[in-house]
Amino acid sequence: MINRRIVLAGAAALAFSATAVSAQDWKAKYPELTFAVVPAENASGVTERWTPFVAYLSKELGVKVTLRIANDYAAVIEGQRAGNIHIASYGSASFARARLTGVKSDAFANDINADGSTGYYSVFFVKASSPYKTIDDVKSKNLGLVDPNSTSGNNVPRFELNKLGVPDAEQYFGKVVFTGSHENAMLALAQGTVDVAANQWTSDDDSTLAQMLTKGMLKNSDGSPMKKDDFRIIHKSAPIINGPYAYNSDLPEELKAAIAKAFFDAPGKDKAAFDRLSDGQKKGFHPATTKDWDGTIELIKFVDALRKKKAS
Repeated sequence: MINRRIVLAGAAALAFSATAVSAQDWKAKYPELTFAVVPAENASGVTERWTPFVAYLSKELGVKVTLRIANDYAAVIEGQRAGNIHIASYGSASFARARLTGVKSDAFANDINADGSTGYYSVFFVKASSPYKTIDDVKSKNLGLVDPNSTSGNNVPRFELNKLGVPDAEQYFGKVVFTGSHENAMLALAQGTVDVAANQWTSDDDSTLAQMLTKGMLKNSDGSPMKKDDFRIIHKSAPIINGPYAYNSDLPEELKAAIAKAFFDAPGKDKAAFDRLSDGQKKGFHPATTKDWDGTIELIKFVDALRKKKAS
């Protein structure tokens, strides 16, 4: 019995030692990790939202994690391709685009919504004071999109429009503009620069619009704050899987496991930092695999085919 205990203790010690050495190996190779996010809001808002969580990651991983606010989704894709970005927050379409163009990136998690679901919608917003009730009503009007690689702000809207008999948005609308972010699209709508805006929406309390209204960012012409009832959804897409968090495929397996564990442990270990990410609208992180976004790749191929057809 004594000998067996000694053998088991020795085996455990060796396993612990191997793990410790392995951790030291990747920490020596990666003394600093870069975590990139795309701004759905203004840069200062992104910094305030993500800084506590990035500090939590640094503490859990034992190496410095630096937040990088990318200009757009393309910057995240190219940053991971070059190996300059180690962890990234993707939209579903931008992750699919990264995979289609050969970026070595593995999904490991996505958000769990307050109701336990892991999806959201792309919607078309108009002002409630406008006469527009359907997509037919906004023909020849100005459409505000987000970013060419945005899921809810460009790719799904074009897919939905095609289903409604509108294969060419640029021909159907008076003008189609890329505003650069989800917030900018809603600002353009509120200010009258566009008549209809595509955006992401999970529920009335969980959307870019809801966040902006809470911050008092949207104003009427007289300067008074706008309210939820000042906007109307005229079309909602089928559910879209929440975008993934992904790390470089070439990272050491021990580092990948440590990153994933830190994410999954976050709601319990640093609830304040986790809640700050989504204004308390998310329950946690759901384990995911890269294949979970295979369907989105088919969507991207479809949208690409539409563009080629329009160009020919």
